[in-house]
Amino acid sequence: MNSFGSFCDDFFVDMYVNTELDLPTGRDTILSFFERIQRQFPSMGNFRRRDAGDYCLEEERDGERFRWVTLEVDRICSMCANPPSLQDAYELHGLVLELAPYMLGVNHLDIGSLDVSFTMDFDFQGNHDEVVADALFGSAAFSALLDLPGARPIGFSPNVVVSLSQDCRTQARIAVEPRTSVYEIRQNKFKPDETISLYFTIRQFPDPNGRFDAARSFQHQCQIAEELMVDKIIPGFAKPLTDAIAQRRK
Repeated sequence: MNSFGSFCDDFFVDMYVNTELDLPTGRDTILSFFERIQRQFPSMGNFRRRDAGDYCLEEERDGERFRWVTLEVDRICSMCANPPSLQDAYELHGLVLELAPYMLGVNHLDIGSLDVSFTMDFDFQGNHDEVVADALFGSAAFSALLDLPGARPIGFSPNVVVSLSQDCRTQARIAVEPRTSVYEIRQNKFKPDETISLYFTIRQFPDPNGRFDAARSFQHQCQIAEELMVDKIIPGFAKPLTDAIAQRRK
């Protein structure tokens, strides 16, 4: 089961195929692609074109769990919110990877990078930057600035990328996004529906010396992501954030 979701208020399992060329926009191509997805996931019945020109097929968002697939100009996005299990999310992502070559013309040469991303949202009505500063910067050099008279956190948004392979083609990115505005902090009035988001992404760049197997890479990236979530992200990032939030709710 999806135990990662127990550490946050909302948990997302997403996949992004970043392409070198623009994706096709023909009516028949777009509709055929989404129709094939709906055939396997009948509850995904809401099709629309966004203002930016993206095409989206999604489930009705009448609960915490829903799926959606989006075709942007040069990116295929496949996303699952609060899936009952990781495998449930992987099934949708795997289908998208299976269909992309022969329905959208995306082959191994066209893929610029492949992302597997886990997102954790934490509900909190208050100064998000203060929570992030306390949870993740307590003993860091940056926290020394908070010792200045009258200093308050208003811009603590860590974003770090590390290489997981010698050729730097396998990368891990961890980012935390607080959403409190300076105006809210100044007025001491905070929106009740804003979340602190923690993004953890494993990105794979194709090796130009070989044929990129997207499906195989996806499986490998998921394995890496799950292992690092257990070993690093939950204890080192998610748990401190939940503890800092709980401390402020007392």
